[in-house]
Amino acid sequence: MKKFFAICILFGVFGLTGCATIVGDSTQTVQINSNPQGAKFEIKDEKGMVITSGTTPQSVVLDKSDGSYFGGKDYQITFSKEGFAPSTLPIKHSANGWYIGGNLLFGGIIGYLLVDPFNGGMYTLKPKEATATLASAQ
Repeated sequence: MKKFFAICILFGVFGLTGCATIVGDSTQTVQINSNPQGAKFEIKDEKGMVITSGTTPQSVVLDKSDGSYFGGKDYQITFSKEGFAPSTLPIKHSANGWYIGGNLLFGGIIGYLLVDPFNGGMYTLKPKEATATLASAQ
């Protein structure tokens, strides 16, 4: 009888969570590079707000979700360096494998529709390493 209750509790815990939330994180580190190195960069979110800026090469930590229901975040990185034409690269969110496959096996409908959509763990930001090749302004 104790085994039965232990199994029920275990399934209950997994039933109230989402797989991507358990395995994933709400933020992701993205490496920002340029060729040539030493370019200034500015990262804006989908609302046009500047999130961070710096000089390449540098790692930045970005939120994967805005906290709303299915609210994945997208970004634009603008690179600039004197003597070179500016360049812009996108960083886009997409559903990760833990959200798609993990909930199929473990999280169920609660994971798919309630837990993971509010947490950035269901998303992956791509590319994980953003590299811009700046063209000479001549």
